[in-house]
Amino acid sequence: MAGIYIHIPFCKQACHYCDFHFSTSMKKKDEMVLALAKELQLRKSEFENETVETIYFGGGTPSVLTSDEINFLIEEVYQNFSVSDNPEITLEANPDDLSFEKIQELSKSKINRLSIGIQSFFEDDLKMMNRAHNAEEAKQCLTQATKHFDNISIDLIYGMPGMSNEKWKQNIQTALSFGIPHISSYALTVEPKTALAQFIQKGIIPAPKDEVAHEHFMILVETLEANGFIHYELSNFGKENYFSRNNSAYWLGKKYLGIGPSAHSYDGISRSWNISNNGLYLKSIQENQLPKESEILSKTDRYNEYVMTGLRTIWGVSLERIRNEFGEEYLDCMMQNAKQYLESEKLMVENDVLQTTKKGKFFSDGIASDLFWLNLE
Repeated sequence: MAGIYIHIPFCKQACHYCDFHFSTSMKKKDEMVLALAKELQLRKSEFENETVETIYFGGGTPSVLTSDEINFLIEEVYQNFSVSDNPEITLEANPDDLSFEKIQELSKSKINRLSIGIQSFFEDDLKMMNRAHNAEEAKQCLTQATKHFDNISIDLIYGMPGMSNEKWKQNIQTALSFGIPHISSYALTVEPKTALAQFIQKGIIPAPKDEVAHEHFMILVETLEANGFIHYELSNFGKENYFSRNNSAYWLGKKYLGIGPSAHSYDGISRSWNISNNGLYLKSIQENQLPKESEILSKTDRYNEYVMTGLRTIWGVSLERIRNEFGEEYLDCMMQNAKQYLESEKLMVENDVLQTTKKGKFFSDGIASDLFWLNLE
C-alpha cells in the first residue's frame, strides 16, 4: 500500500496559529497546478511497483482550487500511477469554500472523503484564530456536505484561552449533532514566528494552559467514546470503518509520495522533502528538476520514529518488532526507560505490545521521547 499527498500552498488569509507553508497570493495558482501535475509525471518511477490506495489533498487550503483543477490533478495521478479499485481520496476544505454548488460538484468527482477545518462553532474563537469562515458557515456547510458525502472528518481545536469546559462540550455536541463519523482534534499550540506567538508575547492574548488542554482532552475522549467513536490515534477519533486510511498508513510506516512545495515523502528507508518556497519550486519543476533534499534514516532514526508513532496509536509498539528489527539492546533500553510509566500506569504491555493507557494517552509524545535511543550512531 502506498499513498500520494498533494500540497496546495494557498490560503485566503493566514490563521494566527498556523506555521504550515502557504501563500495568501493566488497569482501563481494556475502555474502551481501545472507544476504539481508535472512533478507527478517526474516522480512516477518512484512508485513503479506500488499500488496507490490513498490520495490526499492537504495544505494550505486545497478547497481554493476549482473542481476542474482538482479533477485534473486526480486524473494525473491515475495516468501516472497504478491506483487501487477503491482508493480513499480526501480533500481538506474550509467551510467558506464549501458552497452548495461546490459540494455538488465535488460529489460528482472522485473525491470520496472531506476533511473540513471547522476548528470551533463559536464566533469569538474563529475571530481569535483569524479563520476565513464564521460560525454560521460552519454549520451550513456541514448541513449540505452530509447530504452528499458519507465519509466526512472535521477538525476541532481545544485548550484555547478563555474556553470553558462547558463551551468545549458544546463544540463537541454540535459536531455530534451532524452525525460526523470522524473527528480530528488538536490542542492549540503556540508555534514560533506565528501571529499567535506575537500576541501572547505582547500580552494581547493569554497563553494556553496545559491543565486546561488536558481537561478538554479528557472530556473529548469520554464524550466521543460514549458516542461510538474509537480513539485510534492521539488526535483522531473515528467510527468503525471510518479511520483515515491516509493517516493510518503514515502511522504504520507505509510509503508515501509528497507532491508540491514543502511536501515530505517516505520510502521505508529514506525521507525527502521539497523546498518550502513557491517561486523556487515552480522554477525547478519548469526546468525538470526535483527541488528536494533527502536523508537516509539510520537504525536509530527508524526506531525512534516507530516508538513515537506507535505510542500515539491503538496499535502501540510491538515488542517482537523491536526485537527482530532493532535487536535486544534496543528492547532492553526501551523497557528500562518505560519502567516508570508502567509503574505509574501510563503505559501497559498487553499481547506483547507496549501502549499508552487512557491515563497516559495525552502524554504520549513526552513519554515517547523518554523512550528514544540517543547518540547510538
